Amino acid sequence: MTVSEPRARRLPRLSATGVYTSLIVAAVVVILPLTVVLFTSMKTPEELASGESVLAPPDDWFNFGNYATAFQRGHIARALLNTTIILVVSVTGTVFIGSMAAYAIDRFRFRFRSLVLGLFLFATLVPSITTQVTTFQVIDQLGLFNTRLAPIALYMGTDIVAIYIFLQFIRGIPASVDEAARIDGASYFTIYRRIILPLMKPAIATVVIVKGIAVYNDFYIPFLYMPDSRLGTMSTALFRFKGPSGAHWEQISAGTILVIVPTLVVFLALQRFIYSGLTKGTGK
Repeated sequence: MTVSEPRARRLPRLSATGVYTSLIVAAVVVILPLTVVLFTSMKTPEELASGESVLAPPDDWFNFGNYATAFQRGHIARALLNTTIILVVSVTGTVFIGSMAAYAIDRFRFRFRSLVLGLFLFATLVPSITTQVTTFQVIDQLGLFNTRLAPIALYMGTDIVAIYIFLQFIRGIPASVDEAARIDGASYFTIYRRIILPLMKPAIATVVIVKGIAVYNDFYIPFLYMPDSRLGTMSTALFRFKGPSGAHWEQISAGTILVIVPTLVVFLALQRFIYSGLTKGTGK
């Protein structure tokens, strides 16, 4: 039984219509809140109090006073410095720890190897909130509370996803490469540093971007483990605009834009690495 020619022509059209409709809806869902935040960041308190629609554009498109206030009150420069230090150290540590762990798991044959992989998988299934009391006690006993080392230690030691990303790439590298290097007298660390690590550049780029965005946007860990205002990050800087008399939404919106811009610039510049890295990982 064959489909009639008119009906066969309608099917691709309906499919294309459905695809474009879903893309338009998704774009509106993402862009609309950002538009509201952008408009609010350029409005005055009087405009917000007038009761006009949040989608109404500001009267003055060049009103950047809220941005200057947000930059000063939120200590954005200091917050950006703290965030950069935490992000660079955490992501670098995650790359080396994750890649070395994946290399050891894939290349070495040892007892309880399957158990180790199972424990990694089990760790991803345990809700993190159930271990927060114990985690806080450990951080406090180590003397890391209210220091930058607290979030760095937590970010570096809890990324099981990075290990699995690196593991998928290493499994695509023939073991004969290692054996040839061993014959030439190379140690395991030399093989890892000079052969395995350079071949995992797509995986490294993927982990750096995904992990970096997660660290940059995280609010809970910096807020809980670094209560000192001098150690505030970009995610906690916006909390300064909530006072006892209410919230200054125009300043909060301006601060939100300042927080979004660095992430947006980095993502637009490196987004191709995310897609290529994930695609190559699944292919391997």
